[in-house]
Amino acid sequence: MALPGQQLRPGSPAPVLWLDPLLGPPVDIPDPERLVHLQFRRFAGCPVCHLHLRSVARRHEEIEAVGIREVAVFHSPPEELAPHLDGLPFPVVADPDKRLYRAFGVESSPRALLTPRAWGPMLRAVTVGTWEMLHGRARPPVLRPRGGRLGLPGDFLIGTDGRIVAAKYGEHLDDQWTVDELLTLAARTPRPAPPVTPATS
Repeated sequence: MALPGQQLRPGSPAPVLWLDPLLGPPVDIPDPERLVHLQFRRFAGCPVCHLHLRSVARRHEEIEAVGIREVAVFHSPPEELAPHLDGLPFPVVADPDKRLYRAFGVESSPRALLTPRAWGPMLRAVTVGTWEMLHGRARPPVLRPRGGRLGLPGDFLIGTDGRIVAAKYGEHLDDQWTVDELLTLAARTPRPAPPVTPATS
């Protein structure tokens, strides 16, 4: 488990977890049969998170087809997060006390919002989110989110052996793996050989 401020690197053991998501079945980490993409988002209704997760949802079948189980974590309590889950086909976990964030070394920082690279994505996400709210397709973000608005994203690909295959610690609020990057990482990851079934005579 990471200490505060300590980041996990490829090859290091991931914390062993049993997650009980608001959406989807329970998740064991590691998963003995599939890679797990554990992505850390920000608060319920975060416009940038919303836009990114919709891109993941649109290509979820591709992600599953290469042997990845997708899981998203937010630092919002269940009652704030639940209204924002419509249309997401993968488990979503509420972690209001940031227990998982600490375990994986995912932090908050003013640079989440202040880095100029974040301004364009933030403007685009707010514009799209406002249009969707006006048309009844999205709910407004929480005004005073638990855990604040300065959370940074994090992405972890965890192997069937429980070790970190790849990790990305975001430098601003829109700095995460794209679906294409995730699929490329999966393609490069060796998989355990399937068990050999004894031949019957």
